[in-house]
Amino acid sequence: MAVLTTAQRKKLPKSAFALPSKNGYPINDRKHAANAKARATQMHKKGKLSRSAMQRIHAKANKVLKSGEK
Repeated sequence: MAVLTTAQRKKLPKSAFALPSKNGYPINDRKHAANAKARATQMHKKGKLSRSAMQRIHAKANKVLKSGEK
């Protein structure tokens, strides 16, 4: 997966995050979207993320994955 530096992450618009209020789970490209889904599932299983938040992350990531963005 491509690594986002702190500077790159700060330049991303809120719409590039699955949880924009926390700048969490970047979904700026297909690799990050797939990773966001995996991490959200992982955090949900650990009890650190609610089911509804996980579902929102999955839905937003799926839009990126289906759109074919690089």
